Amino acid sequence: MLDKALPPRTLTLNAADNVAVAVDPVDVGVTAAGVTALKRIPRGHKLALSKIATGEPIRKFGQIIGFATVDIPPGDWVHEQNTGFHAFERDYAFCAEAKPEFVLPVEQQATFEGFRRANGKAGTRNYVGILTSVNCSASAARFMAEEVKRSGLLADYPNVDGVIALTHGTGCGIDYNGESFEVLKRTTWGYACNPNMAAVLVVGLGCEGFQIKRMKDAYGVEESDVFRTLTIQETGGTKKAVAAGIEALKVMLPIANRAVRETVPASELMLALQCGGSDGYSGITANPALGKAVDLLVEHGGTAILSETPEIYGAEHLLTRRAATREVGEKLVGIIKWWEDYTARARMDMNNNPSPGNKAGGLTTILEKSLGAAAKGGTKTLAAVYHYAEQVKSKGFVYMDTPGYDPVSATGQVAGGANILAFTTGRGSAYGCKPTPSVKLATNTPMYLKQTDDMDINCGDVLDGVTLEEKGKEIFDYLLRIASGEHSKSEEMGYGDAEFVPWQIGATM
Repeated sequence: MLDKALPPRTLTLNAADNVAVAVDPVDVGVTAAGVTALKRIPRGHKLALSKIATGEPIRKFGQIIGFATVDIPPGDWVHEQNTGFHAFERDYAFCAEAKPEFVLPVEQQATFEGFRRANGKAGTRNYVGILTSVNCSASAARFMAEEVKRSGLLADYPNVDGVIALTHGTGCGIDYNGESFEVLKRTTWGYACNPNMAAVLVVGLGCEGFQIKRMKDAYGVEESDVFRTLTIQETGGTKKAVAAGIEALKVMLPIANRAVRETVPASELMLALQCGGSDGYSGITANPALGKAVDLLVEHGGTAILSETPEIYGAEHLLTRRAATREVGEKLVGIIKWWEDYTARARMDMNNNPSPGNKAGGLTTILEKSLGAAAKGGTKTLAAVYHYAEQVKSKGFVYMDTPGYDPVSATGQVAGGANILAFTTGRGSAYGCKPTPSVKLATNTPMYLKQTDDMDINCGDVLDGVTLEEKGKEIFDYLLRIASGEHSKSEEMGYGDAEFVPWQIGATM
């Protein structure tokens, strides 16, 4: 509990900043950070440290987060009512901060207990998946998974984490010679070969735009005991398709059950990075702490995927400076320009983010949100940039283009090969991600205590003196435990069946 005898705590994050962040609420007339508050400053929000004239930049993290729309006196509350957004030139300084990566020798790398697959990759979970080519086959896929669960069949296969039906709302009414088909094809195949999947059944209707055969032909896939397909029309209707699917699963389950955990190096971990329900503390506690864990993972030979392009907008210049090559940096800038055009065509604005909840938590513009979100990526060199759901083949710190909407973004990362996921949140989140376990990191202690059944780690204690290095090590060690089979909070509650949401690009016809 806050000691009212002590002045409210604030943080000035960089010597160049003209705002401070209120760690505790600051009441009118109370002095904090050397100025007297003219308005009440809620926790996580910003307090003006000096006069900011109309049109002048507002700085936090040493970076521009917006521009004053009116004169802002010292001690004023800096938020939507006096802060605006407009584009400005950013110095991309390609590769200026890139440096050779240090990777520990194999014998010194951390390990986890994972499932080694035939292709050499390692899974953190051992699922049998039912994927669908089209929404028309979604119910049939769910019927199959429900029947397996109802029958008690899984009791005979203790090494299998479950049979999951991952359905979606598209697959037809799309340009099957265009980008929509390509993205769905990459996403579906990416899930089919994610190392957390031991076996997969793909179910279609038969006449849809997204033809299963086209996907198989594209990737040279042959049917096997661990990869089966069927369509409702060819099988003779829903009941026969469900029966056929269950028979296929009965063949797959004993094979999947043969997998056992063995010691594998942390270099086999591919960590998806997500943030949702962000607040004014996200860029101060959980995100930079996760960035420290990312740096550790990269030093141990692993891979981390930063994504959510609309939520690194305005901070991309910090990533281009770390690009391994100019080509990598320019690819990221090209993706930013695509998003500017994409939103303009849809009559939207890149600053339509932050959400109302983000703003209630202290974030004001997309620039401020992005600077905090980018901190999840740590400090290592940006090795590669990928498009949505592309297979991630590079080691180290990489970027994948995705929307900011968490389920869609994470779906692309898992399709790219992510076998574990870390999710920071300040307002609170209810999210899980089968087949990839999701670890929740709270940015502040009050929310952690309020939503403790959902949160795995409290990063709010960074505000109380725990160092980012200490918290990063705690996160890294916890990720290794989760990778080895310990359940995260979202797994305990059964989250993850409904969070498979492929990105729908373009018109639905």
